[in-house]
Amino acid sequence: MMRRKRSSGGKAEGSASVEAGSNKTKKSRPTGSRSRGEVQEDDEQVQEESGGPFVVMLRAAGVTLGQAGTANQIAVDQVVFQKRLQQKLLRSPRYPGILQDFNAGMEGHMEDPERFRSCLLPCVPRLTDGGSSAASSFQESLLRMLLGMDLLQNSVINMLVEKVPEFMLSGGDDGGLNVPRVIINQLKWLDRVLDSKELAAKLMELVSVAPVEVQRDVITSLPEILDDSQHNDVARELKALLLEKTQLTVAILDALSSLNLSSALLAEVRGVVTATLTAVQLDDLPVVVKFILHSVSASDAYEVVQDLRLKLELDQWAVSPVLKASQKRLKGRAPAPSQDSVALVLDGIKSTMRFQKTLSEAWLKAIENVTEAKDHKVIDVLLLLILHATNANHSRRGAERLLRLKARAGLITEELLQRTFKGYAQVMRGFFPSIRALAQSLLRSPDTAVVPFGGHMYRLSFITFDSYCQQEVVGSLVAHVCSGVGGEVDVALELLCGLGAEHPSEMVLYAVFVKGILDYMDHLTPRQIRRLFQVLSRLAFGAPSLGCSIQDDMHIVIRKQLSSTVPKYKRIGIMGAVMVVGSMGASRPQAEGSQSAALPQETYRQVTALLELVTACSVGCPEAAALCYDELANLVLSNILDPTVQEWIGKSVLEDFQDDFVVDLGPQITGSLPLPACVLFNLDEEESEGGIAVNLLPLLAREVQHRAEPWSSKTPKRQVSAVCLSPFFRLLRVCEERQHQGDLEEIDALLGCPLILTDLAVVDKLETLTKAERELMCSLLFTAINWFREVVNGFCRLKETEMKMKVMNRLQNITALQALLETTLAVSPGYIPPLANFDGDASEAASVPTSSAQPSRAKKDGGKRKGSSKTSPEKSDVLEESEETQQEPAEKAEKGKKEEKAEKGKKGEKEGRPSVSLGGYRPFFRELDMEVLSVLQCGLLPRKAPDTELHTKEREEVLLGPAELLFLLEDLQAKLEFSLTAAPAKRVPFAKGRTEKSVGFSHLHQRSSKEVASYCIQLLPSLCSHLEGCHNHFQTVLSENGGVVDGPATDPQEHQLLSSAYQLLLQVLNTTFSWSGFSQPGHRSLLKSALALLASRLKEGAPDLTLEQLVRHGFDYLLNLRSTVPTLGAALGLCQLLATVTSRAGPAAAYREQTASLARGFLTQPWVNASGERERGQKFNEGLQTVLGIYLEHVDDVLTAVEEIAGEGVAELVNAAKDASSETWPTLTRQTFLVFYKGMLWELEKAVKRIPAGKMSDSFESQSVKLLTWNLAVRDFHILVNLVKVFDGRPVLNACLKFGRLFLDAFLRLGMPLLDYSFKKHKEDVQSLLKTFQLSTRQLHHMCGHSKIRQDTSLTNHVPALKKSLEVFIYRVKAMLTLNNCQEAFWTGNLKNRDLKGEEILSQQARDSEEEQEEQQEEQDEEQAEDEDSDPGDKRRPGGDLEDDITDDSDD
Repeated sequence: MMRRKRSSGGKAEGSASVEAGSNKTKKSRPTGSRSRGEVQEDDEQVQEESGGPFVVMLRAAGVTLGQAGTANQIAVDQVVFQKRLQQKLLRSPRYPGILQDFNAGMEGHMEDPERFRSCLLPCVPRLTDGGSSAASSFQESLLRMLLGMDLLQNSVINMLVEKVPEFMLSGGDDGGLNVPRVIINQLKWLDRVLDSKELAAKLMELVSVAPVEVQRDVITSLPEILDDSQHNDVARELKALLLEKTQLTVAILDALSSLNLSSALLAEVRGVVTATLTAVQLDDLPVVVKFILHSVSASDAYEVVQDLRLKLELDQWAVSPVLKASQKRLKGRAPAPSQDSVALVLDGIKSTMRFQKTLSEAWLKAIENVTEAKDHKVIDVLLLLILHATNANHSRRGAERLLRLKARAGLITEELLQRTFKGYAQVMRGFFPSIRALAQSLLRSPDTAVVPFGGHMYRLSFITFDSYCQQEVVGSLVAHVCSGVGGEVDVALELLCGLGAEHPSEMVLYAVFVKGILDYMDHLTPRQIRRLFQVLSRLAFGAPSLGCSIQDDMHIVIRKQLSSTVPKYKRIGIMGAVMVVGSMGASRPQAEGSQSAALPQETYRQVTALLELVTACSVGCPEAAALCYDELANLVLSNILDPTVQEWIGKSVLEDFQDDFVVDLGPQITGSLPLPACVLFNLDEEESEGGIAVNLLPLLAREVQHRAEPWSSKTPKRQVSAVCLSPFFRLLRVCEERQHQGDLEEIDALLGCPLILTDLAVVDKLETLTKAERELMCSLLFTAINWFREVVNGFCRLKETEMKMKVMNRLQNITALQALLETTLAVSPGYIPPLANFDGDASEAASVPTSSAQPSRAKKDGGKRKGSSKTSPEKSDVLEESEETQQEPAEKAEKGKKEEKAEKGKKGEKEGRPSVSLGGYRPFFRELDMEVLSVLQCGLLPRKAPDTELHTKEREEVLLGPAELLFLLEDLQAKLEFSLTAAPAKRVPFAKGRTEKSVGFSHLHQRSSKEVASYCIQLLPSLCSHLEGCHNHFQTVLSENGGVVDGPATDPQEHQLLSSAYQLLLQVLNTTFSWSGFSQPGHRSLLKSALALLASRLKEGAPDLTLEQLVRHGFDYLLNLRSTVPTLGAALGLCQLLATVTSRAGPAAAYREQTASLARGFLTQPWVNASGERERGQKFNEGLQTVLGIYLEHVDDVLTAVEEIAGEGVAELVNAAKDASSETWPTLTRQTFLVFYKGMLWELEKAVKRIPAGKMSDSFESQSVKLLTWNLAVRDFHILVNLVKVFDGRPVLNACLKFGRLFLDAFLRLGMPLLDYSFKKHKEDVQSLLKTFQLSTRQLHHMCGHSKIRQDTSLTNHVPALKKSLEVFIYRVKAMLTLNNCQEAFWTGNLKNRDLKGEEILSQQARDSEEEQEEQQEEQDEEQAEDEDSDPGDKRRPGGDLEDDITDDSDD
């Protein structure tokens, strides 16, 4: 062995190294192992002869090459191996030639694929005889260790790169080993790369020729192979490759995201990636989106996000129709592959939002800037949910706010939301907590325009998601119902009702949740109670096999309520029982054959038993019986009942009605009655013999008698009450309609039959009657009116001319009886009418005005005298009228009612008797159906036509009289305000008195807002015809009277009726076009049809026009009415209608000039009534204030307009007589001065807020323009403030103090920065402005002193804040002068407190003489300084003027 070592230096040295290494690792050598070592050395000699220096040096360094596919063995640690091998190579005498031999031997060894694979795999530690090893358990591959040596790295890299094509062409995967991938892995994470540029070039060259799989491996490994110096160059090549091969997108982006790139190159690469986004496969999309968002900087976040949003077309990757059908329910189903990818995309977006606030803001801004509904996409909905789901409060609030805005504007539509739920159900399921939270927020919103969107989110969540989500949805809806907030309760109940009808099998599982609402019925309205019982009865009885679990509970609750002696609970029981009858007795459709299946006998028995129970429980209470009739009538009208049940209801109605309420007409009426009986309002005079009459007076007299008598056992259990007359007839009528398909021939005699009343001439001598007789008279009139209203409801659908004439006569009877009722109520204080709507609480309906016209008028006059006792005679009128306009809103409403009564009283006095308004008695009249309004399609009675003309048989055309037109328009306006006007909801849970507004609209509740709006649009041609008729009437009157209203050709009563009708017609049109539903995409066609009808009145037969053209034609049509508007109220209605119509075409800038001219015309027009008296009163003042606001808002120059009114109009008023008005502005009188004054101050303050604040960067011209604007504003303010010296009423002072502080605050916030930067360039302008402004502030200070002397809390409440603003103004001017190095021009002094006339307040004269002399001297100095004309360059003048604004109130 020693001889072989000496024979060759290199070999001996290598052998010695191995020996030495072996000796070091062994603690002892076994004595019997020599022969085995000799055999091993002989094998190694063979390897040396075949491998050359490569094998020898490796063995000497500690690595033994394996044979026949076995792993290479290493005896030392890899670091030791590399160090030894490098030393052997460097110390070799043949260095550097030995490197070539080593490389040649390496290449020769690697020619064998098996040996090459062994070199690619990790080396295994070589064990000694004792089983131990000097190397660690894991070692790198041989090639990996050679790559770590600088001497061999390049040659090894070249060999490896050349080897890749050999294996990639053969399939790459050999024996479970992907050789190309392993080769590439050898190059990763090298401690040092000698020639990174060359390596990058080789790798990119390899990418250009390799298959896709190898390309992916190479590209994804680039960041782990190359140095940072090569990252930019490689990124450019990858960018070019990205455009060529989309299948490498993921690998390239994975590599690019790990490369260290410059910002410019990163933006360039991102742009290329974004450009290829539309061509990316769905599976690659998450990586692409993640790369784009992770490469965003704060400066370009919005642009990148906006571009990404435009390119993300998730709709094209939506679930296919087959998968949609299979994924109708998500229970136990795996999500579609596309949904997995979309979920990954959204997760990537969510992660970036969570850690980058700029991206959240950018997404919000990108969605917010979408202005068209068609431009919104599914991704927008998903992004809003992501934003809401993040933990950041700002993004959550921003998402909620933005969704509310988009839903209100109709930009994110329900159709888009539905598409998102259907296409991405599994993705949306992950956002269910956010969906529920957003739906709750929208449903609780006071903005009614967004509430349906929240309900749609609930509905889709229930339909799309699993049972857990369904349970949560039902629980949330139940919580909404139990909240007690009216609008929230209504929507939640509608949703529950809809879900119960569409998905009964799913909803019945959660019926126990809905049943819990029964505990909160005390706080629900009658309509809500009906809905609740409808839901429960549908779940319990709609599918008997499913809902049997709550049927018994329903029966128990209903029986308990019906047997209650409390009227409220009895009403609940009746409504619940009728709803249950509707569900149990509903007709059951058959799949084939007849229209419906027969009702099971047992079900029929239960239904009839329940109906008999309801009848028995309500027979002793007329109000309960009336409610039962109304509820049954509504049930029959719903047309859902089985014919057998419907027949059972109607079989005894006709006979019972005839027996209870109808009598045969005889020669005379017998019986003792408190008032003389008389047969009235018979429309069938020729059939008087053998005719019938409604037995009204005897019924009411009997009721009065029963109430007076003590209860006894002889009293009949069933009492016939006049309260049941109208409800019973309604039930009779709907039963006849259903049984005879709309034919009412069996009961048409009731339309023309008379009523047994008393002689109506008794109204002229009401003072002679007792209180009981007057109240009986009121009850007679109420019951007769309600009978006629119900008769009109029943027969208004008939088409025969005779029937139409009779309906028109009944409308005349209603208006005539209402006039008598107004007079009768005036002398019956404390009277409570009989109920007419029975589903509400009687105590709520009973809250009616009980005072007559005269006492309220006296109280009003007394208030005036009290308020004017401390003012001068010439100013008393101003104060009187001003005090009226200063009341709180509740007081205003009450005062408005009193004024309305007073006007009625005046009208009655002219006729010889007082009267009251029936406006507060609406709950005591029967509701008119919407179909009654079809009578408006009749024409208007020609002017001066005799009243008897309607009664002549020769007249074939049915025409409306002015009184009937006004009656129908009042009812139509009330219906539209209730149904279409979205009043802001006040979140007052369980508020008392909530039902008052809805009393009398039970039938209207059954129609949606869209149905009401559609019906009104059908009436639009008729309404326009009536509007034109009123216009022509007043035009004729003006021409006959020579252009004046109060001429001989004017009939005062007709003028008043048609004036009111004119105003109501405009209000009806305005309410219709103001409906918020028109902004929803689904109702745009409805809006366009309404505008087309309006435009067709001006331009008939026009082709299809755009919305803007229709608005223009409609505007021109309505503008033609301006010349004949009879009252200021009608003028205001016209202005508001024009503003509403123009708003439907977007910004109304094109109509500003015409609107301002129209409003100015109304302000410069004297408004007088038919008797020649000037219009006045609170309503007139409120209308005038609104018209003035419209004028000042639309005029081009507000400041000039204010100066014109305050400078010219008020000056004319001051010089005019006491009862006169301004010549230029006839509406400006001493009574309306406060209206103009407050309006001008308010618009002035809003105008200065629109002036941009001064900036240092403003140009000279810009500063000049702003200074000029502020000079005009300050001058207007000075004029208005000085008017308090002439009009010193308390409301005027109050307005001046309030708006004066607001103006001063706006000047400090917006005007002072302008003075800071423009003082040096515009010294004279600034000085003039401050001088003028200081005169105003001094007057404000005097008003503060005056308020303290008067000790008026309404004035002194404004003083502290105003004085604070005045002091801030002083020091702010000082700061401005200091900023411009003129601080020496500023000095302060103490002002004395003075009153409005400038006289010193007496309380300050109690000081000692020395202090008094000092103050007088100081004041003289101040006045002298004010009177001196300062030099333009004198900087002391502004300070001299400003010294008055610091006051000393030490004596106060």
